[in-house]
Amino acid sequence: MNTRVLVTLSLFAAIGAVLHMVMPPFYNGMKPDMMLIMMFIGILLFPSLKNVTLLSIVTGILSALTTTFPGGQIPNIIDKFITAFVFYGLFLVVKKIAQKVATATVLAVIGTIVSGTIFLSAALMIVGLPGGVAFTTLFLTVVLPATLFNGAAMIVILPIVQAIFKRSNRITIA
Repeated sequence: MNTRVLVTLSLFAAIGAVLHMVMPPFYNGMKPDMMLIMMFIGILLFPSLKNVTLLSIVTGILSALTTTFPGGQIPNIIDKFITAFVFYGLFLVVKKIAQKVATATVLAVIGTIVSGTIFLSAALMIVGLPGGVAFTTLFLTVVLPATLFNGAAMIVILPIVQAIFKRSNRITIA
């Protein structure tokens, strides 16, 4: 594995962890997962099975360490691992146009919905949902707003990251 790629993916995971920690919760300890955006960008820029596996494990662990959802540690690890591979599969389908901001945003929106659904399902099965709140309520009040938030974040963050990479000429964009 290329050291530069490993360092860059580590930076994405670290930035995602900081953003995940400082994001205030919306409802019952749930908050938009900014770590997803950084994971998605890492997959878009360095699309290989090794990178996706490593990034999914690292972001799952970091997300578990920074979660405010009661008992959300294991659901976060499960969610990130599955979501990363679903996102990677979708990326492979649209690989030729995936570097366009619009396509990346659509992938991020789909990925966030997948992530939220997996997280809530895993939490429901493992620890239950907080306060006896229904799955649908949490999906509508947290996952859908987080989807919009992550879509907007992808529109802003991806072009900045791409511009930095083009200027540095050290890492080629896949």
